[in-house]
Amino acid sequence: MITLGPGEIFTIFFITIGPLKLIGPFVQRTHGLDDAAVRQIAWRAFLMATIAAIAGGFLGAMLLANWHVSIGAMTITAGLVFLLVGLRQILEQYEPPHAPDPNVPPLPASPTAAALKLLTPLVLTPFGIAAVIVLLALSQDAGRTELIVGMVVVVMLLNLLTMLFARKIMVGATIVVLQILGAVLGILQAGLAVQIMLRGFRELNIISG
Repeated sequence: MITLGPGEIFTIFFITIGPLKLIGPFVQRTHGLDDAAVRQIAWRAFLMATIAAIAGGFLGAMLLANWHVSIGAMTITAGLVFLLVGLRQILEQYEPPHAPDPNVPPLPASPTAAALKLLTPLVLTPFGIAAVIVLLALSQDAGRTELIVGMVVVVMLLNLLTMLFARKIMVGATIVVLQILGAVLGILQAGLAVQIMLRGFRELNIISG
């Protein structure tokens, strides 16, 4: 069975639920709000997303276990999810910049309601929840489960810092650096995803070696 190291788990979460896909849209949606309001929204979004990611991950893993999905099938599923996300990250570099949609309604005045509006898919993406589910489903001991949950919290803390300082980050050459970093991590994740799928095929004795 495949065993991902802490660095590999962090890379997967950094791409699927991390700040690279968050920073630009967050700046656009909170444009015009004062810094105090942005901080309140950021903290609430962080707490909601962290709880939702962990709770959703355990619930999804439990359902998969009840459905008697084999480790090999889950390994292939994990590889496929990570491959699609990695390819999406790479291909986004070739898409033209998206202008802000003038028809998007403004955020509610309440920080909690505004955080809920931004929660999904901005802070917590559907494929990010899928990544948490498959990794928890593949976990075979408490120590590894704690590692996965810890990595979710670490990446969510990075999201919090990104939201708090997004306006200062999105200036000058920083945008280009973030795009390059996203492409590099996307390529690394795509390669890792293929390796995971190969392990799953071996687990099911579809291929040997």
